[in-house]
Amino acid sequence: MFQFKDLFQWDRFITPSIIKSFYWLVIVLIVLSGLSGVLSALAAMAISPFGGFLLLLASLAAIVVGIIFSRIGAELILIVFRINEHLGAIRDQGRERERQY
Repeated sequence: MFQFKDLFQWDRFITPSIIKSFYWLVIVLIVLSGLSGVLSALAAMAISPFGGFLLLLASLAAIVVGIIFSRIGAELILIVFRINEHLGAIRDQGRERERQY
């Protein structure tokens, strides 16, 4: 995890440490929004059973798609930071080789 002093120094990134927390926050928001859509669909079934059923299916599909896309987004952010770490390691290896010659 990161320390409070890391917020004011640029020696290390804090995003990889907190991205998982944001991911779970987004998952909770997606599920709550989806459940709201499900409840709306159930209420709409009293007026139009077919329309309410379509809204129910759309709400459930939105939950699944939202979870998948939030995971993809979180992984893309983490990939960028991992690429940065690997490039730094490659740079450090190059500096070590230059010192040897």
